[in-house]
Amino acid sequence: MAQAAKSHDNVLGADARPSFFPVDGGESLIAPPPDRLGQAVRFAARSLSVMQKEGLVASSASGQVWRVVSDEGAYLDGFNEAPCPLSFLTVGMVSSYMTELLALAEQRGIAIDHVELVQDNYYTMKGSALKGTMTGGAKDVELEARIDSPADAETLRALVYDAVAASPLNGLMRGEKDSLFTLTHKGRQVIPDKARPVQREVPPDPAPTIEGVHPLACEAIPVRGDMSPLTDEATSSQGSSLAEEQDRVLHIRGICTVREDGVKQVEQQLFNPHGSIFHFLCDEEGRAPDAVSYMAAGIGFCFMTQLGRYAKIAKKHLAAYNVVQDIHFTLGGASGGTGQAGKADPVETHVYLDSDENAEFARAALDMGEQTCFLHAFCRTDLKARVKVVKA
Repeated sequence: MAQAAKSHDNVLGADARPSFFPVDGGESLIAPPPDRLGQAVRFAARSLSVMQKEGLVASSASGQVWRVVSDEGAYLDGFNEAPCPLSFLTVGMVSSYMTELLALAEQRGIAIDHVELVQDNYYTMKGSALKGTMTGGAKDVELEARIDSPADAETLRALVYDAVAASPLNGLMRGEKDSLFTLTHKGRQVIPDKARPVQREVPPDPAPTIEGVHPLACEAIPVRGDMSPLTDEATSSQGSSLAEEQDRVLHIRGICTVREDGVKQVEQQLFNPHGSIFHFLCDEEGRAPDAVSYMAAGIGFCFMTQLGRYAKIAKKHLAAYNVVQDIHFTLGGASGGTGQAGKADPVETHVYLDSDENAEFARAALDMGEQTCFLHAFCRTDLKARVKVVKA
């Protein structure tokens, strides 16, 4: 059945630039915040049309600035021009695990001929948006490591568990961290209602900085493939994620391998809501966005989606919703040589709303955006990875 014509513009579809690219002169446009733990990443993003978003991400680890974009599929009335926000966190997580696993194997003298990591992330959404009860949730991560190695199964199992703990993302996954926010409505700062405040200076709205950046040459990232395999868990349909009341479980998978040149490649599959496969590249040496850049972009894009979704459900005017987001991580326990589990500070997000509605709506949008964001739920929930090791 053909989809009905949409009433909004496909901004990304009309953009001749690549979806992701290193930004020409990016270091003069955006820089990571002063480092507190070992590495820091700043993500600045603006809304485009409905669920389409564009951001710049600056990582102190790589020293690069990348332009990245996100869209949604039919389930959120999107155009499917770019990966959904949840893709980014999964890609960054599984790539980070791969980096730590390989570094740790080298340190321990464990020979690995081939490794494939299959990661499944699950999230929940339940309640009513208009009644204020809708809440996003995150569930434990499932990670299967398929390893071709002469080492015994117990050695490999310990290797994978320790690699997971060594990942910088461990700092957001373990324990409970409430995110911090500031709120600017039509150019004026508004004191948030429920959201915890960031006790730092509010930077300018990032939209003018992001618009029209120029690309440096790079390999095509991401590449869209066919639709993900259709499974019995799929419950989505056109616009289904815009329902005022929801009770559903989301499922996204990332399959990570390493090319001969050391670049990690990840196939992302979206099972529920049912969406497209996207192929990503991730690299800690600058040939693609690094793992912390993907993770930061995922959290920021997901939160932005919830702002736009709440306004649409509540039938409120919201012309633009932009963010500047900072995250501080330790270096990887293996790749960074710390020998410690990864740690992180709470996510800090500055929110900028352009809306004809009053400040009360702005506060409600921020609170509901945080409450329904799957990835802020990921941060405020104590989670663990359920690991399975298969000797190839």
